Amino acid sequence: MAQALHSIDIQPDPTVEIVVHITETLGEQRREDLVTALEDNGGITTAEFCPLRYHLMLVRYDRDMYSSQDVLEYVKAQNVNAKLIGPV
Repeated sequence: MAQALHSIDIQPDPTVEIVVHITETLGEQRREDLVTALEDNGGITTAEFCPLRYHLMLVRYDRDMYSSQDVLEYVKAQNVNAKLIGPV
């Protein structure tokens, strides 16, 4: 029986997830608008608020395109006061 060798190309996942603390109270529509604005950005894959903890946001982004500080600045650019908590 002949055996075939196949090269396995394993690439590390370039996405990282961070927690961002929103330091102000946002209504439901404002939260939806913020998520949409972040997800419309090419390097941010997903953005979502934690259920029942609307001051915490999980943001997944491409680390080859942005740093965590870049993402935080983009959140702040949406006229929101925020702090970086750290990676998940």
